[in-house]
Amino acid sequence: MVDADGVYCMLTDPIDADLIDGAQRLRAISTMAVGVDNIDLAACRRRGIRVGHTPDVLTNSTADMAWALLMASSRRLVEGVDYIRSGLWERWEPGVLLGHDITGSTLGIIGMGRIGQAVARRSTGFGMPVLYSSRSSVKGIEDDVGAERVGLVDLLARADHVVVAVSLSDDTAGLIGSEAFRVMKPTANLVNISRGPVVDSDALVEALTSGQIRCAGLDVTDPEPIPSDHALMALPNCTIVPHVGSATERTRLSMAQLAADNLVAGLTGDPMPAEVK
Repeated sequence: MVDADGVYCMLTDPIDADLIDGAQRLRAISTMAVGVDNIDLAACRRRGIRVGHTPDVLTNSTADMAWALLMASSRRLVEGVDYIRSGLWERWEPGVLLGHDITGSTLGIIGMGRIGQAVARRSTGFGMPVLYSSRSSVKGIEDDVGAERVGLVDLLARADHVVVAVSLSDDTAGLIGSEAFRVMKPTANLVNISRGPVVDSDALVEALTSGQIRCAGLDVTDPEPIPSDHALMALPNCTIVPHVGSATERTRLSMAQLAADNLVAGLTGDPMPAEVK
């Protein structure tokens, strides 16, 4: 790293001030991710180091994953698979593995950026009222799907499904914790497709085991990777996948290409296709 002119990194690679200060030739950093919370942007700005990321290309695949988790957790799909594999399915019974309807339920989205908007637009086929909490109004999504902008507490109290789609920052770390779970419906479903630390893992364990909320679907965790003996892993009402929201062949190829294009542009002095401002 000491002699590097550029760095191509993943979201799991910490690019901190010590690393940046130790690489005196460094001129450009490109991450194969949308979020840049693993990069010390202040240190980059002090040095005039340009930073590229990969927005847009993973919006649809990540929004699809939000819906996959929302439906899998609500309809208890993983529990159903385990039920069969354990040899428990001997006959059809009307009360086995009852889940909750998606159609007509209320969708709450925390964070109405590109991914939040894509999640909202997918709700139209299910006839769902959409609430959202965001720092500013998004007129387009209000017009397109009739989304209603509300305060965070109001959203948590009214939504049947809460999808977390904010970026990680000092303001959003631990945003969904004990207080939030106390406000949510006991039948609520939490889906996190943002970053693990936005949700307090200990508080989530308590909420799921005490009945404060019904279920959760997580593409991201804190810690990440999550240990196999973590308390969340033992809960049948918590569906966890290993941060694969963008894991489609087309999306990952597009991310890799955009990250490479950003780095080359950063080193040649050309405009980056997607530069962090």
